Amino acid sequence: MDEDEQISSHEQVFELPEGVRLDLGVTEVLEKSRSFVQGLITKECVLVNGLARKANYKIRQGDLVKVIIPALRESSATPENIPLEIIYEDEDVLVVNKPQGMVVHPAPGAWTGTMVNALLYHCDNLSGINGVLRPGIVHRIDKDTSGILVVAKNDFSHQGLAAQLKAHSMERKYLALVHGVMTEPSGTVDAPIGRDPSDRKRMAVVMQNSKQAVTHYTVVERFGDTSYLEVCLETGRTHQIRVHMAYIKHPIIGDPVYGPKKNQFGIQGQMLHAAHLGFEHPRNGSWMSFESPLPHRFAALLEKMR
Repeated sequence: MDEDEQISSHEQVFELPEGVRLDLGVTEVLEKSRSFVQGLITKECVLVNGLARKANYKIRQGDLVKVIIPALRESSATPENIPLEIIYEDEDVLVVNKPQGMVVHPAPGAWTGTMVNALLYHCDNLSGINGVLRPGIVHRIDKDTSGILVVAKNDFSHQGLAAQLKAHSMERKYLALVHGVMTEPSGTVDAPIGRDPSDRKRMAVVMQNSKQAVTHYTVVERFGDTSYLEVCLETGRTHQIRVHMAYIKHPIIGDPVYGPKKNQFGIQGQMLHAAHLGFEHPRNGSWMSFESPLPHRFAALLEKMR
């Protein structure tokens, strides 16, 4: 989820670890910014055992936290005539190939030129489950990641696709170029991800206030000081592949946040591409599988290394 959005009105009820600050605990559960959560607390939209508490309230054993997310107040995203590379479309779903550099949905700093703006121009209807700023968006990939996304054209298909994501039955495979030579042919990173306590704009492998994250990888090719990987997501946390690769000391080449500050290859954007997507059609149950070829910038760097 993006930092400052408010999605369609709903409530969440959950427990938090004993001793954690109320604002910090709720921030981790909602995957929102701390300032957003503190605003909810100030408006008494966060209740502990039915009572409003201050942000620094320390959770006690047995406390039940209820969060009320106010209804969306932002105006709807506007349709824009932006070309889309459509791989597949029917009355329920749309599969698109997102270019590197395109933001998926409007957010502070990127209100126009997003995939949602393009989708609204192309489609008469999209699912409304994720609110007016994210119509049809079931899952997303980072601005600087290219590749396949499935979009829901109605609430029925959105619910079906979201259930597959939650059950980890949707296949999502990425291709990545990473720093360093991996000696093992394959591996799994099973390390929880949450907000970086020293920088709230970043994610990190942390043991507290985090969620389980599992990434599988296979080495496709090795070069002098880099490795070419196929990466399979079991879970889908924010920046998961980027964080996990950096955690095992093999950050994505070109990653401006989790990689080396020095860009030795002189490239724009990270070398991470959503190459494969597989899911069960939410209407008829048939298995659907899609592939996206490497974009030119990625393929050119790969060829240069060879």
